[in-house]
Amino acid sequence: MNRTLKDATVRRYHYGSRDELRHHLQLFLDAYNHARSLKTLRGLTPYEFTCKTWTEPPASVLIP
Repeated sequence: MNRTLKDATVRRYHYGSRDELRHHLQLFLDAYNHARSLKTLRGLTPYEFTCKTWTEPPASVLIP
């Protein structure tokens, strides 16, 4: 993930200030989390996976 962030931000653009970098990084993360479907999450976006996980009941824990 670190390489993905670097490739999309600091390696492509020059920022005049730290605030510009933070703003662009936030926009990138919002787009990534809401639009990018990931194979490891079975085709869901990170946001969809988180919502699905939080709405499912917890698995029952068997204590021997």
